[in-house]
Amino acid sequence: MGTAVKYTQIKVSVDPRVATAFKNACRVSNISMAASLTGFMEDFAACRVKQNLVPDYSTRRQRRAALITIIDQLKQIKANEERVRDNMPENLQGSCVYDTAEEAVSSLEEAINTLSEFWVVP
Repeated sequence: MGTAVKYTQIKVSVDPRVATAFKNACRVSNISMAASLTGFMEDFAACRVKQNLVPDYSTRRQRRAALITIIDQLKQIKANEERVRDNMPENLQGSCVYDTAEEAVSSLEEAINTLSEFWVVP
């Protein structure tokens, strides 16, 4: 015996004319609205994956490439944060703003090192 599927309800609000036209089209086509919408959602999701609009991380190579991209982005953010910290006026050095920038640089460096060390080793 198969496993029972637990369904999720999705509520949408549409123009009443669209709703009426959809109900009529489903009735004439002898297909339930749920089946029609389910088919549309499956097709839409598959199309987005095919167009690479939904990332696919199913292979090690894809996951590794994504992590390399993330590490590069973190490095850019860290460089910008360092630039802001280093160009802070003297009267703000030692302030909460400066300390926050310093902590951000430190945290970003730690994240970069951790990801590089454990996940992107060639």
